[in-house]
Amino acid sequence: MHKILALGLVLGYLIAAPVVMADAAKGLEIAKERKSRDFGWGDSQSSASMILRNAQGQETERKIRTKNLEVTDDGDKGLTIFDQPRDVKGSAFLNFSHATTPDDQWIYLPALKRVKRISSRNKSGPFMGSEFAYEDMSSFELEKFTFNYLRDETFEGEEMFLLEQVPTDKYSGYTKQLVWIDKEHYRAFKIEFYDRKNALLKTLLLKNYTLYKDKYWRPLLSEMQNHQNGKSTDLVVHSIEFDTGLEDKDFNQATLKRAR
Repeated sequence: MHKILALGLVLGYLIAAPVVMADAAKGLEIAKERKSRDFGWGDSQSSASMILRNAQGQETERKIRTKNLEVTDDGDKGLTIFDQPRDVKGSAFLNFSHATTPDDQWIYLPALKRVKRISSRNKSGPFMGSEFAYEDMSSFELEKFTFNYLRDETFEGEEMFLLEQVPTDKYSGYTKQLVWIDKEHYRAFKIEFYDRKNALLKTLLLKNYTLYKDKYWRPLLSEMQNHQNGKSTDLVVHSIEFDTGLEDKDFNQATLKRAR
């Protein structure tokens, strides 16, 4: 009697419990659509503020400029230049994202007066003391992840797809990321990052989306919260310009030292 009763309770729970069936094919389809909606933008330049907060809520603000170049059949190129405050002025970061091979990344620190390459093993480290990691600075490329559609959800009043994306890079600092993507425009609104122990590490909220060139959406506010150390970093974009004439020659190690 006891065994039959226990079996009945288990079967009753299994029937009542919601079953989450990960769908890899649908996950990849959604990710491909997200990528295709952001194809063809060419190049852009922006100015922004990076606001760093410690666990006590004390803030440090940095003024930065970014230059980005879209690359066909590979990851994009990016250059980040720090203008203020004085202790970081002249620092510059160069990123060559790649689809199927490790990204190439370099940083120039005026105090050292040399360009330093960021190794693949160190890309999970903090970018210039912020809560963004070096690998977070890479462009979104399909080949960098495997995807699973988990379910539909409502977030901030919007109908969303919830996707799990698992990094293919063995040196990634993340075991997985959960991404909330709106169904209308395929924009990422929220990303949860899980560390190598599969514990929630950070949450990124992407806000104030603005439409450029009648096609390309960009968030003007990105809020990264680290749940394990209590720190956070906000990236506030003040302006973005497209079609500024940037070329390959504007992105190399020599440009790091003379970035102004």
